[in-house]
Amino acid sequence: MARKNKTLPVFENVLITDLAAEGKAIAKINDMVVFVPFVVPGDVVDLQVSKKRKNHMEARVMGVKKYSENRIEPVCQHFGVCGGCKWQMLPYTDQLKYKQKQVIDNLTRIGKVELPDISPILGSGKTEFYRNKLEFTFSNKRWRTYEEVKSGEKFEDMNAVGFHIPGMFDKVLDIEKCWLQDDISNRIRNEIRQYALENNLSFFDLRNQEGFLRTMLVRTTSTGELMLIMVFYYEDKAEREGLLNHIYAKFPQITSLLYVINSKANDTITDQQICLFRGSEFIYEEMEGLRFKIGAKSFYQTNSEQAYELYKVTRNFAQLTGNELVYDLYTGTGTIANFVAKQAKQVIGVEYVPEAIEDAKENSALNGIANTLFYAGDMKDILNTAFIEKHGKPDVIITDPPRAGMHNDVIDTILFAAPRRIVYVSCNPATQARDLSLLDEAYKVTAVQPVDMFPHTHHVENVVQLEKR
Repeated sequence: MARKNKTLPVFENVLITDLAAEGKAIAKINDMVVFVPFVVPGDVVDLQVSKKRKNHMEARVMGVKKYSENRIEPVCQHFGVCGGCKWQMLPYTDQLKYKQKQVIDNLTRIGKVELPDISPILGSGKTEFYRNKLEFTFSNKRWRTYEEVKSGEKFEDMNAVGFHIPGMFDKVLDIEKCWLQDDISNRIRNEIRQYALENNLSFFDLRNQEGFLRTMLVRTTSTGELMLIMVFYYEDKAEREGLLNHIYAKFPQITSLLYVINSKANDTITDQQICLFRGSEFIYEEMEGLRFKIGAKSFYQTNSEQAYELYKVTRNFAQLTGNELVYDLYTGTGTIANFVAKQAKQVIGVEYVPEAIEDAKENSALNGIANTLFYAGDMKDILNTAFIEKHGKPDVIITDPPRAGMHNDVIDTILFAAPRRIVYVSCNPATQARDLSLLDEAYKVTAVQPVDMFPHTHHVENVVQLEKR
């Protein structure tokens, strides 16, 4: 006998009191914490509970009874349905306030280390059209809004090109205009959709793994170059060339037009062959006179202008005089390593992804930088006592790990290396705080600088300077 789903409750006139992790807001109902998206402190709302756990609930807004005085009108027509830019309804000054609070809370609550005064967060000069990279998914299962579902109307065209709905791997929200990347990205995406519909090109079925158009990736640079990567599920030369020729003729701004045939079960193209259709295989970004080569698989900070501010903070915290041996851990494509190389005796970068290390080497050669070395492999396997004995103990370590933070073996090796100074760049202050507590026996936090790389989201970068005790 099938188990009946329990009817989840509706609560009326609920006051939103604070913001929490993952961009959600907080309310309290009968001493139970409720997490709610797309609202701000001060809103009074009716809530439909969607999930009920032992210690908390999750809910969605059924209606707003009173708007907070701190709320502003979101600029994006897709706000509240698209999973991105959850803080658009907050003034940017308030966004920065909550991000600063997030850093302070994590460092004090999780890190529990002695802290200096934390510097005011560096806001982004651009709060719209600030990203240099966006990926869109094609799907024949367009996400319908609650209003569309309630209307009972049947929709013949269920094709979409846009973003995945959070928690719905096979549902995609059709995006008309996104405010994250230069508007050329919107024009290209909308033209591709129109061409595909007019020429009966099939959109991908993520559940059944069939269909022609799979994903598209747009990369732009501050120098005005533009890369478009089209990913197809199977090869159909006539249909592929028809689409690519049409787009290349329509948008002369495209300097690099690439394509991939990806018949795997997942969307990643890191293990796929990249094929050049028109233009160059690469685009180039510039920063303080340095040029960085960017390919289809290259990592580069997605907010170019704010990345410059982040790297300047990192370099200032490193306090280089030109005589130091610097280790740059999780170096990626060597952007930070090459950025600080002029102020160091030598910089050694270590990164897990071999392709990224090749990019790092090329970027050094491109800029005539001769005092860098790069190694590819798992950090905890490469960075060991033998590596340090071979290359020498570093004077400064710069580390910029993924969201999970540093492996305990890496922290142990850093303690063995005993540099005078560590600069820890993090995209996750929670795991950064955990790692700081492990370094606390030998290092004291001497400076903290939060940096906002992603306006309208809860994400925040944080740079910490540590000095040997």
